[in-house]
Amino acid sequence: MSDKKTALKPAKKAPKAASKSKAVALAPAPNPEGSLSRYLTDIRKFPMLEAQEEFELAKDYAKSGDTKSAHKLVTSHLRLVAKIAMGYRGYGLPIGEVISEGNVGLMRAVQKFDPDRGFRLATYAMWWIRASIQEYVLRSWSLVKIGTTAAQKKLFFNLRRLKGEINAIDGGSLNPDQVSDIAERLGVREDEVSSMEGRMSGDQSLNAPLRGGDMGDEGGGEWQDWLEDESPTPEAQVVAEDETNSRRAILMQAMSALNEREREILMARRLTDPPETLEVLSHRHDVSRERIRQIEARAFEKLKHAMSSAVASSDGVTIEGERTQP
Repeated sequence: MSDKKTALKPAKKAPKAASKSKAVALAPAPNPEGSLSRYLTDIRKFPMLEAQEEFELAKDYAKSGDTKSAHKLVTSHLRLVAKIAMGYRGYGLPIGEVISEGNVGLMRAVQKFDPDRGFRLATYAMWWIRASIQEYVLRSWSLVKIGTTAAQKKLFFNLRRLKGEINAIDGGSLNPDQVSDIAERLGVREDEVSSMEGRMSGDQSLNAPLRGGDMGDEGGGEWQDWLEDESPTPEAQVVAEDETNSRRAILMQAMSALNEREREILMARRLTDPPETLEVLSHRHDVSRERIRQIEARAFEKLKHAMSSAVASSDGVTIEGERTQP
């Protein structure tokens, strides 16, 4: 007997699950491979809701979570989603996918809609629909994330429209005046406009073949064949490091030609960032500022002479950059 009761317990939730699956089945889904006109015809069969009926359904869903009420709210606004989605046809994405993303935004709006605030669901839902579609467009447009800030998203979705307004949609790259105009209209920097225009041109494969002559007489091959690493080569890095170490050794050797006070003042004035002031050093050594300046100048001349002598002994280059005579 106890086994029979246990077996019947899951059946109590079966009608709710069945009604939920039935509600989902009643809502048509846009098929990227199907006919868009057929989908638009199907969603017109769902009636528009009057304000009072919409209010009651929204209250019922908010209070009890009735999926039938939510289903009526969603299906009655599918035409709104389709209308908004049509505004994003120019981005080259399947319109069926765009509509599906808009429907996701609509369902989120229904979940969060508060009918007691006094406005209609369409007014609230349009923001969720647009946000969901725009996120999908940004995700699908490029392998590299395009819009991460509100300003970048605003620029992405308005650049094409503004280029059309200034007759620059098919004129190649924007000229400086056009970039400045668009940046001023959208309140962004000019370099952000130029960067976004390059990103919106689409991804280019590094393995894309080049036509012969496109890159000069040696044209052909793939794009990656013409990429150049502008960072220093390992050989150049070793040479630069050796030269730095050599100059540092010469400097340390030349510093030994100075007495303690000259060395301290020169390091404080020439080898410290930020350099110490004459006023501070004059108090420290109990002399005038002019005296500190004289000691600094004399120490620098002695250091220069010592370094020139050290470089000359190795047939190097003086600090002025001229080769010494053997």
